[in-house]
Amino acid sequence: MKSITFATGNRRKINEATSVLTPLGIAIDHQAVAIDEIQHHNPAEITKAKARAAFAQIGAPVVVQDTSWSIPALGGFPGGYMKDISAWFVAEDWLALMNRHENKAIYCHEHVAYFDGETVQHFEVTYRGRFINEARGRVDDAESFEQTVILYGDKTMAEQLAEGGDASAGESPEHWRLFGEWFAGRQNVE
Repeated sequence: MKSITFATGNRRKINEATSVLTPLGIAIDHQAVAIDEIQHHNPAEITKAKARAAFAQIGAPVVVQDTSWSIPALGGFPGGYMKDISAWFVAEDWLALMNRHENKAIYCHEHVAYFDGETVQHFEVTYRGRFINEARGRVDDAESFEQTVILYGDKTMAEQLAEGGDASAGESPEHWRLFGEWFAGRQNVE
């Protein structure tokens, strides 16, 4: 079985990656690393920089995953700045922002980047969701946003978490499938 180091301590991300990569014959060795993420208008550049920083710390080929969000009614806000915005907003702030807009769409952009010291490879998949009109699900200060958005089905991300789920962006983590197929093919060539 091939293996790759996944630079994360996030259990949801590890579970998601494992569920897709294991059937492709790829084992994950996860390692938590402290990365000072850059700020950038282009979320792909944030993820690529994160992969380079993780490689510098680990010293071996590495994969990272990052998420950005865009709300069409708000001109694409918050983009790559979601992590900081989510730390400041509570569920009611998200609801107030969206209250006057008929278009309740939100797009989750899942980014996966690989770096081995020479090659950087980036994968992105977009999932469509929608804002709802009231906060639902478990209340956790770190998850105010998750109480206000449904990405698939009829439950908010916070409701999925309350039921013990991982609250993934999509029913199937397509972003990991793209990476896994590329990585498996790359390894077969070398």
